[in-house]
Amino acid sequence: MGFYERQILPRLINCACGTRPMTKQREKVVPLASGVVLEIGIGTGRNLPFYDPARVQRLIGLDPSEQSWKLAADRAAHVDFDVEFVGLPGEQIPLEDASVDTVLVTYSLCTIPDPITALHGMARVLRPGGSLIFCEHGRAPDASVRAWQDRINPWWGKLLGGCHLNRDIPAILSDGGFHIGEMDSMYLPGTPKFAGFNVWGRAQKA
Repeated sequence: MGFYERQILPRLINCACGTRPMTKQREKVVPLASGVVLEIGIGTGRNLPFYDPARVQRLIGLDPSEQSWKLAADRAAHVDFDVEFVGLPGEQIPLEDASVDTVLVTYSLCTIPDPITALHGMARVLRPGGSLIFCEHGRAPDASVRAWQDRINPWWGKLLGGCHLNRDIPAILSDGGFHIGEMDSMYLPGTPKFAGFNVWGRAQKA
């Protein structure tokens, strides 16, 4: 991993993922998490202020970037529940079967190299009745926007750590072993359409 990936990329992503529209999305979904929570792609801890401490018993944050976690340390110090960082990619979840109540994934399925494998792992560690709460950007419903996503995607990924603009999130969730119980979608206001189509909701193991 080079200097850009170690030092610059985590700060760039921290800035890009802290826009007001994305923050509003986090405010919608993060408080739904409860019990023992596994957050995939915790990054710099952008979600931490939005967890409901009355509902969360413990948080396990999975992310391959230890530099990102260092940037998250201040946010982690201000929450009223235990936070554990695991420095592994999303495809590697070192937890026992049926050991968490909620899996939270926000703006991370776009970046995980093998999201299907990662989702099967998330399904494995979820307890019966547990939920996957998701909020992701992805493939737009409009053909003209999709065309731009496909054009921009190759260099976008190189700049932003492998982020894909054009992943079909509902299809990926289904292929990864989940049934979507509820989902909303929209283009985020104030965000370029090619990067701003969001889907969010709750899913259970199929």
